[in-house]
Amino acid sequence: MITSEILEKLRVPADKKIKLKDYETGWAITSELKNAGKEAAKLQAVAVLDQNRAELAEAQQLLYAANSYAVLILLQAMDSAGKDSTIKHVMSGVNPQGCQVFSFKQPSAEELDHDFLWRCSRNLPERGRIGIFNRSYYEEVLIAKVHPEILDAQRLPPGKRGDSFWNARYDDINAFERHLVRNGTLILKFFLHLSKDEQKKRFLERLDNPSKNWKFSPTDIAARAQWTDYQKAYEEALSATSTKWAPWHVIPADQKWAARTLVSDIITSSIRHLDLSYPKPSPETLAQLAEARQTLESE
Repeated sequence: MITSEILEKLRVPADKKIKLKDYETGWAITSELKNAGKEAAKLQAVAVLDQNRAELAEAQQLLYAANSYAVLILLQAMDSAGKDSTIKHVMSGVNPQGCQVFSFKQPSAEELDHDFLWRCSRNLPERGRIGIFNRSYYEEVLIAKVHPEILDAQRLPPGKRGDSFWNARYDDINAFERHLVRNGTLILKFFLHLSKDEQKKRFLERLDNPSKNWKFSPTDIAARAQWTDYQKAYEEALSATSTKWAPWHVIPADQKWAARTLVSDIITSSIRHLDLSYPKPSPETLAQLAEARQTLESE
């Protein structure tokens, strides 16, 4: 289990402007971890991840049986930060029937004919299920902010696209998430915080390894050239939309083992804190169970 000190360092406080430079991208989040050393920290992280996989499988079963809450996990990050691998390693122990993953890329013509929240809202998890958004409606205040020409394709009513426009989108997101939380959706938001140096290293690995060439796109280099603009867009979005009901967590992503462990621990502990319980059978059901037992035992 991660300590409250670590959790406090990861969580973006509500109603406070942040700078990403104040958040670690590496594994040594606390002085205790730094003193323990990288190898010891990694061994502990791997053990915690294994434990969380087993506990998450149990928590998912309870979530499904209770059928009163849904869990929505949002992952946002710069390219190569490890969103796909985080999903793969953290969720490897859950029942696929109770978990759904959606990746949101360039919107379709149908999606552009609706508001910017529509394509995500129609894929929300139902009660008893875990839904994962690999990118999400937050793209509309991130990539669309760095590339305002994207808004031209959205057929929006005429008007200025200044601060008031983006603040209105933040307000819409906060209201949307508050509505979901009030109606039984636990929202867990993770920004995988990758350093520019580590991204360069991972891009070069993709270019050097033929089996990973397919992961590379020329747009990755174009986005990297606008690194500062993207960091600013993330800072503004995280500051404006980290709320008491749906806080953001800035996850250090330079070491994938650290990121996976932190994400898994927050997910598992958050579901556990819902204090769910298995449904209690009614007197009629108990009578039916007793009758079934008697029938089976008399065979």
